[in-house]
Amino acid sequence: MVDSSPNSIAVEPLGGRYRLGEVIGRGGMASVYTAKDLNLGRDVALKLFAPQSADPDELRRQEAEIELLATLNHPGLVTLFDAGTDIRIPEEPRPFLTMELVDGQDLRTRVRHSPVPLDELAVIGAGMADALAYVHSLGIVHRDIKPANILLVRGRPGDPLRPKLTDFGIARVVDGARLTATGTMVGTAAYLSPEQARGADIGPASDIYSLGLVLLECIKGEVEYPGSAVESAVARLHRVPAIPDRVPSEWAQLIRAMTAVDPLDRPSAADLEVALRQALVAPASLPGILAEERTRVLPAPPARPPRSLKSDAGTRPLHILSPDVRPGDTRTGRDRFASRPADRFRKAGRRTRIAVILVFVALLAAVAAVAVAVVAPKAPAVVPYPAVTGSLGDHLRQLQTSVEP
Repeated sequence: MVDSSPNSIAVEPLGGRYRLGEVIGRGGMASVYTAKDLNLGRDVALKLFAPQSADPDELRRQEAEIELLATLNHPGLVTLFDAGTDIRIPEEPRPFLTMELVDGQDLRTRVRHSPVPLDELAVIGAGMADALAYVHSLGIVHRDIKPANILLVRGRPGDPLRPKLTDFGIARVVDGARLTATGTMVGTAAYLSPEQARGADIGPASDIYSLGLVLLECIKGEVEYPGSAVESAVARLHRVPAIPDRVPSEWAQLIRAMTAVDPLDRPSAADLEVALRQALVAPASLPGILAEERTRVLPAPPARPPRSLKSDAGTRPLHILSPDVRPGDTRTGRDRFASRPADRFRKAGRRTRIAVILVFVALLAAVAAVAVAVVAPKAPAVVPYPAVTGSLGDHLRQLQTSVEP
């Protein structure tokens, strides 16, 4: 790798842009460095793959990681900034990725320090479930969920640690072409799902199983299936994960569902996120209850013909009608009620109709007279004046006489 290359190569900026720093992670296919982006003046994480080999599967795997990371955008995922090929040694070209530099530790280091409290674990689990729900909705399976690939960051001082998922190096698209040879076991042995261990086809449920083992390790403080790759892979095919008795029943039920042998019995990432989000507000950080069975849509019952009332003899339908309704009348009850007075008036005799009309006219005249009496102004009352004697009294009486009608 670069750290074993000549000094002239190690000092030269990678791609003419990135100055490498210390190694912060190392795997079988690549090493991760801190680096300085000389163009933008920011610190980044640079993942430098091993020199390209003639193996076409390895080349496709490296290209697939670049393509996948370039399409992903989620706060629970490490952001990709750039990609390219290191050609400082022409005979050994190396693909590289530049990503955001996460200031924090990974979950593996956190678990080695001490078991994770349930309230903190609910935050980590919910964040991981949210990120997995996003990538699964795009048809992507990570295939390597493990504590070392979960980075813990703190947004602001005092905020809880939140997870970021990284390393999609062996991710695959569901129903897409395999990036590895048939029967090849890809992933970290201690966190493989049973279907991965058997070399069978995998889907999103495989990531849920691996995350279940990660949550259990955070609680117990130790790996559930230790040992060599073969021992660890075979162990999960012979026994289910052992959950300590001290684990609350809700958490035990959740982990059992996540690590069910049958992938169809495991919850989806979206359901898992809902359960763990509820744990953040539940007493003692207990997760919500996962539905044991999904809601099924039942078929509609067959239509039944309307039943008609029958007479006591049971031979003829009995129609219940009002006295004014004739058979064959198709009008509604409201229409029939409004038309009854008009029908009766037409059926009445001539004298009766004339009398009704006269009464109706008299009522209208009475109503008009009352309205006029109420509205018409009243005549002003005569104001009496006090008695005045002498010549002034005579003048007042003359004035009163002149103004009276």
